[in-house]
Amino acid sequence: MKRVNLCALVLMPKSNSYTNTVHILSIMKTIFLLTLLTMSLSTFISRGAELSADPGNVRRGVMLYVSKLGDDSGGRSWKTAFHTIQKALDAVPDDKGGHQVIIRPDTYVEANLAPAHKGAVAAYNTLVGDFDGSLGSGATGWCVIDSGDPKKGFKSWDWWGSIRASDKHWPHGNNQETFSSIVWDRWNLRHLYTAGGDGGFFWDLTNKSGEQFTIVVEDCVGTGRAFGGGVVYPTVRENEPSVFRRCYFLALDWVGDTAAVLVGGWEKAMPEHPHAVFEDCTLVHPDNAVAISYASHCARARFVNCRMIVLNFTQPEMGGKSTGIICTQGHAPTGQLHVDLEDCILAGYSVFTPGEAQKAVTYTTKGKTKAYAQFKQDVPQGFERLGLWPTDLFSQIAPPRILFQSPASSARPTLTKLPFAVPKAMENTPVVFNGRPLHVLNYRDDTKNNTDGYTKSMYLYVLNLNTGDEVSRFGEGHSFANAFVNGPQLHVFASEGSNRDWFQSLYHFSTHDLKTWKRELAIPREGDEHLFNASVCHDEKGFLMAYESNKPVQFCFKFARSTDLSQWEKIPGLIFTGVNYEYSACPVIRHFAPYYYVIYLHSPIQDHKGYVSFLARSKDLATWELSPFNPILEAGSGEGINNSDVDLFELEGKTYITYATGDQATWGAVRVALYDGPMKEFFVSYFPVGMPTMKASARNN
Repeated sequence: MKRVNLCALVLMPKSNSYTNTVHILSIMKTIFLLTLLTMSLSTFISRGAELSADPGNVRRGVMLYVSKLGDDSGGRSWKTAFHTIQKALDAVPDDKGGHQVIIRPDTYVEANLAPAHKGAVAAYNTLVGDFDGSLGSGATGWCVIDSGDPKKGFKSWDWWGSIRASDKHWPHGNNQETFSSIVWDRWNLRHLYTAGGDGGFFWDLTNKSGEQFTIVVEDCVGTGRAFGGGVVYPTVRENEPSVFRRCYFLALDWVGDTAAVLVGGWEKAMPEHPHAVFEDCTLVHPDNAVAISYASHCARARFVNCRMIVLNFTQPEMGGKSTGIICTQGHAPTGQLHVDLEDCILAGYSVFTPGEAQKAVTYTTKGKTKAYAQFKQDVPQGFERLGLWPTDLFSQIAPPRILFQSPASSARPTLTKLPFAVPKAMENTPVVFNGRPLHVLNYRDDTKNNTDGYTKSMYLYVLNLNTGDEVSRFGEGHSFANAFVNGPQLHVFASEGSNRDWFQSLYHFSTHDLKTWKRELAIPREGDEHLFNASVCHDEKGFLMAYESNKPVQFCFKFARSTDLSQWEKIPGLIFTGVNYEYSACPVIRHFAPYYYVIYLHSPIQDHKGYVSFLARSKDLATWELSPFNPILEAGSGEGINNSDVDLFELEGKTYITYATGDQATWGAVRVALYDGPMKEFFVSYFPVGMPTMKASARNN
């Protein structure tokens, strides 16, 4: 791959025919499908918010971005994105509303989130995960907010969860100070997944209890020890209740004040309008789906097309107890809960808390509201009793996967890694020259770096892939070989080495017969710049080279043009540095009009192994879009820590991709992957129509 001292490399021993090897391989694909608890939510991820108070888009505030791939410098673009959600929330500039925080799908280990400012009437602030890539993050999936201990696991601790709230008078837990969740007033949260803490999407007004408050949560998953979601102790804001829409809520504990959804109000008389509305939500809990908080006065909640799943169907004769699907156990003397149920389905030991506590609940039903209960428990009037296990309901017990409509062509292309390797090799190019498949490689002994013998250890060589024989050796003192065939001539570009100053300028070698080679300067370095890998393609203007440099980013790549492969002119103002001014090495470039395609090496990223290969395309070399399937290659079993130094060629309608593996210290080997189709199809397949892509600019401003 590069730049660190690799082991001393030796020539590849003679091998069996490459072509025969390829054609005798029977490439088999085995697909393992592990189906756990899943749920079918065809409308779970769907349209945008329809807020109860219609906050609309009257005011457009600032847009802030969160991505671990950003440079954490200002948050006003994906390139400068903040690394944490809290840093973006801190950057919300005022309480005029309309501000947006957009999060790249990933896992964020954060707890006790709180924004700097509230939203405003008709101008809610938004915290949204780019679940389908439509907001430009270049990724799809959940934005997971994990509030657990990253080393020890689930953090079951009072006042510790995704949403900040605390009470210094509480006897234990996160009780250093008193803090109210009211700072979240008039925020809209979408496409987020919380886990690992005491509460998920749960807001406690603490010392601001009795004030009006509205939160809107849509298409989210909220999980926690005590509460999956809910809001406690506001007073009703008429026609602007808190709304939870198309969400899944799971709480894991049954001890104390717990529920899938906890609600609480501050009025001493039951209000006419709800504090919270739940639409098309799934609520799962060991003992109760909905509960009134222990300190609540009168609380009112409305449930429309909701599913309430409780796991407790105890046997009372054995001393078993349940608080019911809708729980009022442990309520305050002034605590009353009213629920309006429309087209809901409930399952659990009993609909309401058995015994005296049931007197604290009132309800209405509308449409078909069904209940599946323990056979000895009464089902209240207005509910349709179910006698048989509701299989469809219990199939929705698990948190949902990300589900959204994508083009039919958006399946990840299949690359099959072939089970053989070229040992003790790194930079390479496979070509077909004069009808023969050849492999152009380089050798260098990096153990001699910074000695008088380093450059003498370097040379370029060519293998016949049909026989494994070395058919040419040339270019002593050069490395980072790349080859290009133009008619009857083979061209090789390589960097000139030095004994104590790394690698210098790029040189061009050419031959007609693999015996006589012509050497000439191709790309001179500038100042103390060092040049490494290069790659050449043909386009309508002649020939285009992408070449790797350590300036201004270690590493990046630049461009040059030629009409004859001999004289090259650098293209000013264009330097590819990725999305975030980041490590972008080992480019290989191809042109299929109207696009240029580049595969390049990216530094290690979370949830992937080692150095990985990315693919990007551009029509003008200035504006690039990254494949939504990046990384396209990463180290597998036995491949060390990199899939780097990619090159590729087409033979008999199939595309062969060579790539380097190794540990960057003691060994390296070149392996081969197969795409079962022509090269143009290979590139196009990584950019399915309609699938959003992340953008990068190569303009060197």
